[in-house]
Amino acid sequence: MIGTIVNTASVIAGGCIGLMLKKGMPERIKTIYFQAVGIFTLAIGISMVWNMEHILVIVSSLVTGAILGEWWNIEKSTEQLSEWTKKKLHIGSEKFSEGLTTSFLLFCIGAMTIMGAIEEGTGGTSRLLFTKSVMDGFSAVILASAFGAGVVFSAVPLLIFQGGLTLLARYASDLLTPEMIKALTSLGGILLIGLGINILEIKKLRIMNMLPALVVVVIFMWIIVKFNIRLL
Repeated sequence: MIGTIVNTASVIAGGCIGLMLKKGMPERIKTIYFQAVGIFTLAIGISMVWNMEHILVIVSSLVTGAILGEWWNIEKSTEQLSEWTKKKLHIGSEKFSEGLTTSFLLFCIGAMTIMGAIEEGTGGTSRLLFTKSVMDGFSAVILASAFGAGVVFSAVPLLIFQGGLTLLARYASDLLTPEMIKALTSLGGILLIGLGINILEIKKLRIMNMLPALVVVVIFMWIIVKFNIRLL
């Protein structure tokens, strides 16, 4: 778990530096900064879906997850929790939940996260997660200077998600197949594209309500691999 702990610490440290940079930033600089972050998020998302496979599974997972998220109204619950946290900790960030969601997807959904967790969990080194820690630390500086405190708080779901993957790899590494990793990465890329659209204010998409798709795609891919189902 040392790799995940270092990764979590790097996000917190980078986020705190970003918060300090944010304070002295003029409004017009903030506007162009958000636009740059939005374009960057779109680019990352597109790169993750570029070689997408199992399209039928990914579409089904996205639709199923979105319906479940809308039914549970995750976005509204998250916003209420964000408002409560902001009041309790006297945080004035207007984009708290957006920063939390964007950071979580950027830091947690990708091949390096999964492969690094597998490498560490199966008794190997933490080399990949240490490399990821450096990258995430610099990314956290940029994101926190744009979105505020939500980026720092994304360290909590990062610790839970990445730590959970490491423990899963330690005790059930056979479940994390290459096909599952590809599908999860592609679906994460689609959600990042949606976040990029939100950041650029092209259209407001309820991305938070689509997050259950990340769990659904893992379940669907496990069923396909387990029962050797062939898809057209």
